[in-house]
Amino acid sequence: MIGPDDGVKAAINFQSHSTSNVANVAQAAALAAVTGDLSAVTMMREAFERRGKTMHRMLSEIPGVTCLAPQGAFYCYPNVSALLGRELNGKVAQTTLELADLVLSEARVAFVPGEAFGTPGYARFSFALGDDDLAEGIRRIGELAAS
Repeated sequence: MIGPDDGVKAAINFQSHSTSNVANVAQAAALAAVTGDLSAVTMMREAFERRGKTMHRMLSEIPGVTCLAPQGAFYCYPNVSALLGRELNGKVAQTTLELADLVLSEARVAFVPGEAFGTPGYARFSFALGDDDLAEGIRRIGELAAS
């Protein structure tokens, strides 16, 4: 920074206090998180575990789709390459990017194609949604795959 010494010193002081330390609000929130009631965390963990198992089971039931059980995040990451090059509801996807568009338009379900992560042939599905919506979405994909 170029400027008068007192201006530069004030700017450095301001920058130091606004970006180099943990904000008071974040400190209070962190303290509340570790000292407060954690029952909601337990409920959320149980819900995510249940949803992950449900999604894994349902994806694995779709012929040609293979899926490892989720182990940490709230995603399933199945291999959907068996759905590529096949006619699905009169349309054919050659890549998971094309498959994502096809599934979105035909089944109204969104997923992130594996190309976004350097793994063509795979798809990332989030199970951070309600149980009923999750089951309905995977059911629709299964029906599309069977068409």
